[in-house]
Amino acid sequence: LNRIKYVFSPESEKYDGIRPINIYAMRFIYGLMASFLAFDVWSYIIGYDQVWDPDEAMNWSVWGAFSLFAVLGIFKTVRMIPVLLLEIVYKSIWLILVALPLYQNGELSDAATDGMLFPFALVILPILAVPWGYVFRTYFLAGR
Repeated sequence: LNRIKYVFSPESEKYDGIRPINIYAMRFIYGLMASFLAFDVWSYIIGYDQVWDPDEAMNWSVWGAFSLFAVLGIFKTVRMIPVLLLEIVYKSIWLILVALPLYQNGELSDAATDGMLFPFALVILPILAVPWGYVFRTYFLAGR
């Protein structure tokens, strides 16, 4: 019972008042990002044997950077919260700009979104993991 209370209670000294459950959840998200991105992205980048198209290279470079920041997030969980915020924002924008119109027209499918629907729908995981009180205090209310 005490262990369960610990997971859901703020631990102000170690994690700036963030509940351990949020820390564990964010580490899980960083781990998912690191493993899935690292496997797909780095195998593609390393195995690529042609001259890079600048736009394609930029896309793969961004995904590669995300995978590296995700690895860092496993160890520096609180400091890397902006990576999760960026993920939430870009996936939400994509869902609004791409998935919502397809859904409204009855055309939403994995094929219509080039296989991106499921990974982008998983944005719910970082939304649930992020300690929103800490985010607002630190990034929006700090310095007022």
